[in-house]
Amino acid sequence: MQIFIINIITFLNKINESIFSPVDTIVEKLPFADWILDAFIDSLHMLPFLFLIFVFIEIIEYFYSEKITKLSQISDKAGPLAGSLAASFPQCGFSVIASTLYTRRLITKGTLLAVYLSTSDEAIPVIVSDPSKIHLVVPLLLTKIIIAILAGYAIDFIPAFKKEKQIQTDDNIIDCEAEEGCCKHHINTKRKRDLFLHPLEHTFNVFLFIFLITILLNYIIFRIGGEENLGHYFLNNSIFQPVITAVIGLIPNCAVSVAITIMYLKGAIGFGSVIAGLSSGAGLGLLILIKRNQPYTDTILVVLLLLFVSIFSGLLIQFFYN
Repeated sequence: MQIFIINIITFLNKINESIFSPVDTIVEKLPFADWILDAFIDSLHMLPFLFLIFVFIEIIEYFYSEKITKLSQISDKAGPLAGSLAASFPQCGFSVIASTLYTRRLITKGTLLAVYLSTSDEAIPVIVSDPSKIHLVVPLLLTKIIIAILAGYAIDFIPAFKKEKQIQTDDNIIDCEAEEGCCKHHINTKRKRDLFLHPLEHTFNVFLFIFLITILLNYIIFRIGGEENLGHYFLNNSIFQPVITAVIGLIPNCAVSVAITIMYLKGAIGFGSVIAGLSSGAGLGLLILIKRNQPYTDTILVVLLLLFVSIFSGLLIQFFYN
């Protein structure tokens, strides 16, 4: 199945290259440095793939968002498993929904952490938009899902982390319409026009992130004398790299997941570090948790647990993978 998908995307990439060939010729004649032009061309070629991916994600969200949300609530025992599987799909705003559920104590701390650890924000769309790197999707997703499930159940197994009494019952009805996801759109507010408009806006934002980050990395490559030196420049194989990426991953902005992913694709950081950074990257869900969760000590505990699991997993993978 994976080979079939790779073949399809490779075929689409050839068509994409043919379409952009005249544009590339024009861009290459512009009076800018090569590292700037290369960044623009590489980013430009990702546009069609990004848009198609985000349209697909939007369709899934439009028709199945409620079922995906309920999946993480089916029971305490199945919560971490269901939450990690649901969050692994690159939908927009699931960490926000999970945070809302947790602030009302409708899911366990383990389920919340499983969702945070499994979600990857823009990582999967960015990787898939580069057909030559699509083989990296399955190892990355599986690794994060396994970490999320193990950590989620381990946390729920500890008596001190057991779910507290529900703060609100109201027949367990969750209203997330007031919460904003990426691009300022409302979570669970279903509008048919968003099936096109939101992917279009999201594609532009991610394209801009990719372009700026690629320019920065290309400039660094230019200054240090080639991509072969890039890993050394970013402390490759050092215990500090997973720690740094995990801390950076806590920043609640999809630009961070884009940056971490692009750095991995360019060879600036290793597999353990990209796992650490994407695992701690809970996106806007952390903002909701900080804003609404009580007491504050519980919020701090959740963040520390998220950071610890991300760093520990990254270091462990780096040790054995390298």
